[in-house]
Amino acid sequence: MLEESILNLKTDLFTLWRTSIKSHIIQLSKYGIFGIIATLIHLGVASGVIYFFQAGVFIANSIAFFTAFMFSYIFQTLFVFTTSFQLKKLFRFFLVQYGTFLFSYILSNIIELSNAYLHTALIVVIMPLVTFIIHKFWTFKEL
Repeated sequence: MLEESILNLKTDLFTLWRTSIKSHIIQLSKYGIFGIIATLIHLGVASGVIYFFQAGVFIANSIAFFTAFMFSYIFQTLFVFTTSFQLKKLFRFFLVQYGTFLFSYILSNIIELSNAYLHTALIVVIMPLVTFIIHKFWTFKEL
């Protein structure tokens, strides 16, 4: 009887763990897809502003950042973290996005890798994982 209960508990825990891992992978995949789309939006808007309005890089990227930021916040809220829109969450989202941008910029200046492509690849891989974790456990945590 006890052995059967322990076996059932192990089975239940394994099923819960496997389901949880699967849902986290799906959530991380959605986060990545919307992140890629936001990046493409940023590139497209910045290029368009430079081309059509002959704007400088700073102005073009500021407009592009805002556009991609709003897209990202809306889609992360609705489809990745499935939560409600709140001004506090928007502010947290901004803090995380801008903070990790600054952090990666500072880190890029501290860590000097001889290969610029490897350097960029590390930032492109590591920073989204860091922001995902912060968003999951802080930004979009129910208030």
